Amino acid sequence: MSLLHRLTPPDIRPPFARYAHGVVVTAGARLLFCSGQLGVAPDDSVPSDAEAQAERCLQNIDAVLHAAGMQRADVVRLNAYVTDRAHMAGYMRARDRYFAALPPPASTLMIVAGFARPEFVVEIEAIAAAEGAAP
Repeated sequence: MSLLHRLTPPDIRPPFARYAHGVVVTAGARLLFCSGQLGVAPDDSVPSDAEAQAERCLQNIDAVLHAAGMQRADVVRLNAYVTDRAHMAGYMRARDRYFAALPPPASTLMIVAGFARPEFVVEIEAIAAAEGAAP
């Protein structure tokens, strides 16, 4: 078995979107727990729509992965939060592009009341696993 093994058991309903029902991480892998990333750029700008905010969240996750010596393929799980059901489609388009060439991670999407600043409509956190020592 490779370091990550994605599970979609045949005896339960297939996922509603592009994600895995579960991901097994081989013992001995190093783990990264990425805090929730908001759609804010280094210059403190915030895109106005959910899809662009989700893209920014994922770019921020890329930066955290890179700092840990990891990459997108190492993402095991995403937890995403949106402030309205209307933001779900934009988030899912951004997520699907982010993992377009990769097996999808396990994923959860929740609708929440809000975030620290009212302009934020999406927040995404990630868990990743990779082989080798930390950088």
